[in-house]
Amino acid sequence: MTVKAIQRLQEVFAFEEIHHDIPPQKKPPRFMLDLYNQVADSDGITKAPGLLQGNVVRSFESKVNVDPEHPYFFNISSVGTNEKVLKAELRIFKWKPLAMVAKHHFCRVDVYELLDSASTPWRGNLIASRLLPLHFQGWEMFNVTLTVSKWVGESNMNHGFLVTYILPSGKYMETEVLGQKKHQSVIRRSYLVLHSDDGRGGVTKSETFHYNIKDQDAPLLKSETQSIMPPEPNRVTNGANQLKIRHVREVVEDTDPPCKRKPMYVDFEEIGWDAWIISPKGYNAYFCKGTCSFPLGQDMGATNHASVQSIVHILKLNKDVSKPCCVPNKLTSINLLYFNEEENVVLKQYNDMVAVSCGCL
Repeated sequence: MTVKAIQRLQEVFAFEEIHHDIPPQKKPPRFMLDLYNQVADSDGITKAPGLLQGNVVRSFESKVNVDPEHPYFFNISSVGTNEKVLKAELRIFKWKPLAMVAKHHFCRVDVYELLDSASTPWRGNLIASRLLPLHFQGWEMFNVTLTVSKWVGESNMNHGFLVTYILPSGKYMETEVLGQKKHQSVIRRSYLVLHSDDGRGGVTKSETFHYNIKDQDAPLLKSETQSIMPPEPNRVTNGANQLKIRHVREVVEDTDPPCKRKPMYVDFEEIGWDAWIISPKGYNAYFCKGTCSFPLGQDMGATNHASVQSIVHILKLNKDVSKPCCVPNKLTSINLLYFNEEENVVLKQYNDMVAVSCGCL
């Protein structure tokens, strides 16, 4: 049963595969940590709704060193064919130039989609080109959305990218000062970053609040509290309509506390997922507990339907009608940052994961 429950939890979080062998020295790229911190608080709860494009962000690390005979290649097989790619960026770190090119101020960067796997002579489609200041050091991003969208549907077309750097003189720059080559004892790898929508929509309200909770009614006790049924017509011989009012003197005394939100912490370490989930290490999902007894107060978050159901139940107008249930009436999303089975970093946003408040429905 425990294994089955963990498997079901894996399905809820839409993990491609559960794994436990991420090397301890493996670190997530800084820009993915920054993105997570912009979107979520320390518990993973979304603090900036709408910031992400879609609900999944994947960062793919380039698999080979970059030089004229080895393109930038990214294995994107983990992206489902049913996913909609909303944005794809090629991220390359550019170092400051060496002395031999310091007299130049700009270079032209061309990004090609390679059309086959042959190293030389290579064939490619030019998909991005622009001038870059040589003396700037930092990450450069190139939009490659259309090309990557095509690769998701046809993986055999993915032969990678080739990036060239050309000085105003027409001379190609040496690759040792660019990309992921070791420079000043630091290695900067290149990344392909995909923003996508995997089709996991938010749970509808009817789905969220459909619970099969066994009714646990307390006994009804007589008291002087008066409840009045809606009037029912009563015909008399003269044809005039009169109203007949039936008085019901009943009240409910429940020993259970009223409907409230209670803590429910999900600890990823206890589940055994802490080795590859980067952040958060757990989160408080909360749950709703308590009774929804007549009369429903304003502080119980009751809907009009719940109020009517409570009245029908207390008057025993229909033996099949139970009293309303204590359930979440407002939910919010969380975000998880984790390593997938290929040791790439993924940021996923999950709707309706934390109960913000509870009510009687």
